[in-house]
Amino acid sequence: MHIVIMGCGRVGSTLARSLEKRGHTVAVIDHNIEAFRRLGPDFEGQTVKGVGFDQEVLAEAGIDRAEAFAAVSNGDNSNILAARVVRETFDVHNVVARIYDPGRAEVYERLGIPTVATVRWTADQVLRRLLPAGSEPQWRDPSGSVRLMEVHVDRSWVGRTIEQIEDATGARIPFLFRLGSGQVPRRSTAFQDGDLIYAAVTDARLAEVEAILADRPKEL
Repeated sequence: MHIVIMGCGRVGSTLARSLEKRGHTVAVIDHNIEAFRRLGPDFEGQTVKGVGFDQEVLAEAGIDRAEAFAAVSNGDNSNILAARVVRETFDVHNVVARIYDPGRAEVYERLGIPTVATVRWTADQVLRRLLPAGSEPQWRDPSGSVRLMEVHVDRSWVGRTIEQIEDATGARIPFLFRLGSGQVPRRSTAFQDGDLIYAAVTDARLAEVEAILADRPKEL
């Protein structure tokens, strides 16, 4: 898929190279053309000079065909503004914004913009939010029969409770990641947009659980 990144610092350049290696097309936006040197000579994606909240710059970067957008410049306000423009003007729902001030993250999450605070940031976290399909292993028991997986949950499950998710999948949800921190949910806790769900599941049922949560929930 096509992904647009605003910001070509260490974070943005690392993301761009990682995404390109995974077979995606990438466009990188930065107001400083010297920053594109971080991409290296082997980068085959597009580079666009400008700011990521300028609609003409976004159009040049191919935002009209993009399936994901990451705002990882060094300015909170620029990142949030760009993420909102991309989501609200260009109807790209899969966006993530890097935030230096974790105290502001909850406000932006309520605006529907998933955020990653710098103090907790890693390239893997951003990649996971940009490429949510499937699951990522977090722990496996010594016998190899049970795993703790970070599982992609389709947005249509928003509003369903942990109890409903567990009943539908037969898996257990020991914790989730929300607004920059881990939580041990109650069975009555509702799944929210932007949540990362961790499921304890046997190897034998992993594919089944993934398929259930990747699809729309059936009437419970």
